[in-house]
Amino acid sequence: MMQPRRGAAWCPDCGRLDRDAAIQPLFVVTGASGSGKTAIFAPLARLLAGRCVTFDVDWLLDAAGALSTGRPIAWPAFREAWLAVAHGVAQSGTPTVLLGPFIPDHLDGLASRSWVGDIRYLLLDCPDDLRRGRIEARPPWRQRDIKEQAAFATWLRSHLPDRIDTSDRTPDDTAAAVAAWVTAQIDTAVKNGT
Repeated sequence: MMQPRRGAAWCPDCGRLDRDAAIQPLFVVTGASGSGKTAIFAPLARLLAGRCVTFDVDWLLDAAGALSTGRPIAWPAFREAWLAVAHGVAQSGTPTVLLGPFIPDHLDGLASRSWVGDIRYLLLDCPDDLRRGRIEARPPWRQRDIKEQAAFATWLRSHLPDRIDTSDRTPDDTAAAVAAWVTAQIDTAVKNGT
């Protein structure tokens, strides 16, 4: 398996070196269900156009389900696919922003992890009573796992320091705050040469 080495892809078995294997940072905007990830996708993608490529990880759920051929989705493989997408985007010199419920433990141990740069996490959050209302207002076909999502939100709050409260913001306001966070992260990385 090829490995990154000083901006190239290197084969440890034969020594072959393929030039130009760019690595860029990855920004994960996470949160429990009902936090606003899907609601901010379109305005965030517009705000970051030209600086980052933005994806909602749910876009690949149907494809992942089809590839599973009736078995449960292989979540590590699903996450590997998103790391591969981020690495592909990096070849244009552009970082990736993923909107999805990923946490460091989901990505750090994956084989594709070495093909992306620093991964920075931003938590979208809201009070659990508001989350409950948002989840209950969804179409009937959407899952209603309110108790599990509240527990996940509690875990996220205790593990991710960078966060934005979405309870009193419009999706456009939240997207602007997320875009400002991503841009500041990029500017700091450029300033520090990382």
